Amino acid sequence: MGRSLWLLLALLAAVVVGPIALRPRGDERILRGDDTLVVITPHNEAIRAEFGRGFREWYHARTGRTVTVDYRTPGGTSEIVRFIKGQYAGTFQNRWRNVLGKQWSRDVADAFLNAKIVPDNSPADDTPAEAARRDFLASDAGCGHDVFFGGGALDFKSMAADGVLVDSGFVRAHPELFGDHAIPEIVGGEPYWDPAGRWIGTAIGAFGIAFNRDLIARLGLPEPQRWDNLADPRYFRTLALANPTQSSSANKAFEMLIQQQMNEAIAGKGGASEKQAVADGWRKAMNLLQRIGANARYWSDFSSKIALDVEAGEAAAGMTIDFYGRVQAATVLRADGTSRVGYNDASGGTSYGVDPVAMLRGAPHPELARHFITYLLSPEGQKIWGWKTNLPDGPKETALHRLPVLPSLYAPEFRSFRCTPDVLPYERAKSFAYVGSRTGRHFNAIRFVVRVMCIDAHTELRAAWEALMAARRADGSFPPEALAAFEDVSAVSYDSTTNEIIPATSRGASMIAQVQLTKRLADVFRENYRRSAELARAGR
Repeated sequence: MGRSLWLLLALLAAVVVGPIALRPRGDERILRGDDTLVVITPHNEAIRAEFGRGFREWYHARTGRTVTVDYRTPGGTSEIVRFIKGQYAGTFQNRWRNVLGKQWSRDVADAFLNAKIVPDNSPADDTPAEAARRDFLASDAGCGHDVFFGGGALDFKSMAADGVLVDSGFVRAHPELFGDHAIPEIVGGEPYWDPAGRWIGTAIGAFGIAFNRDLIARLGLPEPQRWDNLADPRYFRTLALANPTQSSSANKAFEMLIQQQMNEAIAGKGGASEKQAVADGWRKAMNLLQRIGANARYWSDFSSKIALDVEAGEAAAGMTIDFYGRVQAATVLRADGTSRVGYNDASGGTSYGVDPVAMLRGAPHPELARHFITYLLSPEGQKIWGWKTNLPDGPKETALHRLPVLPSLYAPEFRSFRCTPDVLPYERAKSFAYVGSRTGRHFNAIRFVVRVMCIDAHTELRAAWEALMAARRADGSFPPEALAAFEDVSAVSYDSTTNEIIPATSRGASMIAQVQLTKRLADVFRENYRRSAELARAGR
């Protein structure tokens, strides 16, 4: 081996080993605590750091032991759910084959996480699918993680029903914290905790619009207050949107937009039935999504990117989770208290849902997981979410600008401690009622519809919108035939989505059939948009 190669290897070793060898000894206590908790989460680095530090201090004060919080962040909530289920599939397959000595089959693979399979009291006559479901629910099959922390209540409800999440015992142990006198079970139609104790909301969140004041002023636009403000043609190529197939929070924001249109259609329905008003609201929401999608500069796989790009001037506005917008506004706060970034909850268009925590089935360290959940719901843990920095029990490095779930922390005496002193979520939640029966079953289908209508056909969508704007008449109207072609959403009507798309996107559905449906509908919209552009150029 030549001398130059030895030198190269020595330099490489120094790069890899040097930082470890030179690391201060004090870090060993943080990196290698007496105990280790494995937490899977979509939360950002600031949240992970503040709760990791806070839990270490809280745990040491109560037990005299040190703890390491080993965070795993494989992606957004949707990706985490897929990852966790994949881990359970591998673990349970090993148990089924090598521990129980049974044959693994497609029926077993599809059944053990299927909440629709409810074994009766006669295990002797179980089908393989029923036997698999029964065994999984009685097992301690795990996924290598202790706690799932962060995401949306809908994902947690689904995973609890599947049997992936288990009762930590916290709800039963602390009845004083739950119920109408404390944390309500339902707020504005949104669930805040599971009566069976399998998941619990830790922070409250809403959806709204982050905007760059300098850019919207340049575009001649007022501050956006409602979702439909983002359909203004002046936003063309300046909106930041997240891909709902990658981000559950982005999909939830789109669901909020749909719910608002339904609420308004019902309020003004006149002699129409509620069923017809819901369908009309869905259609209006689809048309609104088309215009907003046409104004999009891009569709990001990361919901956290939206507010960052608004702050950087890469986008004029974007749909985002409340705390992303508030954090970026605070990041560029001027000495006079103003900021070039603003954020508004979508007026009349957002519920106030929770960000939950849960213990996973087969958690390697169940007692440690229970301690972590207890900490998150304690006053000390709750203050991390919403307190300013350098206050007792508050965050040390970064203000998180989140809304704690404990109602007691909204008492007047705490107002000056909170980052968002004027935001009272339990009061604001009264202005919007989320009705799960209208769109809850459609949640995954909404991802699909936005994809085929706005993302897969984005080039054609944007070209059609640009042609419509160029053909706009003096009175502000668009050529009627061109607009009708653009707004033809009959292929994804409420009934079509309910009867065709929901079954095609449900668990166990044929992937081949789903791919075929995706192509067919994307082609429908591409053709609609091409035709709209041609008609607009012809002035029709």
